[in-house]
Amino acid sequence: MVVNVRSLGLSGLSGYEVNVECFLSGGLPAFDVVGLPDAAVREARERVRAAVKNCGAKFPVSRITVNLAPASQRKEGTVYDLPIALGILTACEDIRHLPQDAAFIGELSLSGALRPVAGVLPMALHAARCGVKQLFVPAENAAEATLAGDIAVYGVETLSQLVLHLQGEQLIAPTPRWTPDPAAGPSVPDFADVMGQENVKRALEIAAAGGHNVLLMGSPGSGKSMLARRLPSILPDMTRAESLQTTEVYSVAGMTSASHPLITQRPFRSPHHTASPVSLSGGGTMPRPGEISLAHNGILFLDELPEFDKAALETLRQPLEDGCLTITRVSGSLTLPSRFMLVCAMNPCRCGWYGHPSGRCTCSESQVEHYMRRISGPLLDRIDMHIEVPSVEYEAMRRREAPESSAAVRARVNAAREIQKKRFAGTAVTCNAYMTPAMIGKYCALDAAGEKLMKGAFDRLGLTGRSHDRILRMARTIADLDGCENIQAAHLAEAIQYRSNNVLK
Repeated sequence: MVVNVRSLGLSGLSGYEVNVECFLSGGLPAFDVVGLPDAAVREARERVRAAVKNCGAKFPVSRITVNLAPASQRKEGTVYDLPIALGILTACEDIRHLPQDAAFIGELSLSGALRPVAGVLPMALHAARCGVKQLFVPAENAAEATLAGDIAVYGVETLSQLVLHLQGEQLIAPTPRWTPDPAAGPSVPDFADVMGQENVKRALEIAAAGGHNVLLMGSPGSGKSMLARRLPSILPDMTRAESLQTTEVYSVAGMTSASHPLITQRPFRSPHHTASPVSLSGGGTMPRPGEISLAHNGILFLDELPEFDKAALETLRQPLEDGCLTITRVSGSLTLPSRFMLVCAMNPCRCGWYGHPSGRCTCSESQVEHYMRRISGPLLDRIDMHIEVPSVEYEAMRRREAPESSAAVRARVNAAREIQKKRFAGTAVTCNAYMTPAMIGKYCALDAAGEKLMKGAFDRLGLTGRSHDRILRMARTIADLDGCENIQAAHLAEAIQYRSNNVLK
């Protein structure tokens, strides 16, 4: 008799249905798993054998053949341990029948306990779409699986517990849908800790309001990293759709938490400057998300930008334009979401003191130029705002009144994002930084004074077509912060100054 058990697999960031077929026949005892299994799937034979014996059942002494259909698609991971064990127990008639509307995923330990697996959320979302009504997952993954919506999720701790449930002896209660606690989550550093640097704070407020990329350049100790690490505290609240998109990426990477499975705070990823191109873009034998995708809907912070490998930095160019990243390997192709804010920090030279009033710089002009050339022009052109961060003055450090808090700045950012949400309703665009050329022509029209100012800046600064559009997007954001329907000359002038930094010269 052939027993069919519904299960789920993972292909990139998407789930797909897998039919686990178990067949017991005569002949010498053997246990074969077919259907393009990887090493982890093949090793399920020993885990299942030990788990079945340790849950009190008798493992059949016969030839066992397990097929994972569709057989043409490569299977990987340990999610098939549970359905394979259930198929064998059903074929041995230890379980009378399995519900047709149920699917099973989970890794088995040798003792029969279920261990958590990666990628539960995208698999649960696919299960809900393909008509599965009951989903049995490891107990630690149950809260994450409930995020899929209208599907009954059962958190299972051991194989013997599930067998008793399927036999109708001791039923497992469905896991209630998980809801986030607004007070939970890690605390984020506040802008109130930063003394001085009001101009830089203003620039970061504009960046947060419009989703613009930022480069901070200044001498050591001026507060570049401190300011960048406080940027998440003023970013707009995540929508439910954004939270689910980001959680899917983290779920596939195995980085979700059992106690707080939904990502409700925008990610802040800060890889070390020794990061390789693959660690940034993602990849591997079976491609997995890298730092670029882990920063989806959040911030990718690159500190000491010129110290990064040039090949690693160049992997950012396409994602910054397209909002997605396609990885192609011999084993297959994978498209990952990568809509993030790029925030970079760098010194003006290798010693860090070029242009400082103290005159401490020991670099020659050629050394400074060589240091700057470590960052390519095409990458710089994709960064909207180039901000000089001056050294903090003594008077600012001794100021008695408290700086403005992140909560006050965030309120203005949320107000500006609400304007953009209404403006782009019904489209895939979520903020000004992602406006299409047609949208720029519609929403960023300039009056006569603005046209004159823009033409002068274009000729004087040697702007490209891309930087011209990015200036208009920034001006639109500044106007939104001021609550103005039209872009005024003052808004455009402020946007232009963020593109006239010496780093471009």
